[in-house]
Amino acid sequence: MAAFELKNPGYRVAAIAMFDGQPAMHTLGIVIDRLAPGEVELAMLHSPALTQQNGFVHAGIITAGLDNACGVAAFTLMPPEADILTVEFKTTLLAPARGERFVFKAEVVKPGRKLTFCEAKAFAEHEGKVTLIATMTGTLMAMLPRASASHEPRTTTA
Repeated sequence: MAAFELKNPGYRVAAIAMFDGQPAMHTLGIVIDRLAPGEVELAMLHSPALTQQNGFVHAGIITAGLDNACGVAAFTLMPPEADILTVEFKTTLLAPARGERFVFKAEVVKPGRKLTFCEAKAFAEHEGKVTLIATMTGTLMAMLPRASASHEPRTTTA
């Protein structure tokens, strides 16, 4: 993993606050397990409430974990005034999401001023084995405050 330039020395506090401000992550039971510049590991325990008709955790739930992991990893490298928004992702489902615990690992591949590209992997822990169940690539956008422009009142002629 390459070392990245930190734009926010308080990235840990900011990333945890951003994550904690998401009711969806609380609903899914997803928590931060590890956090470093440009990378994160999130974890979630199995819940029957998150399964589909065959008893596997729903693909949408796995995708939400991967997307959020990409977002948190990217956010750690953004300036303090930034917020974040996903603009694109691709998920590949590799195995049924069967397990007692799920881990979502993401890392920044290429940070940018506006756009950051990340890769993530989802793992299922089941009966003492760890299985790669999904991957994601994602592009995230830094939402930066707009510079205020001084506008002179318009005059119109009749």
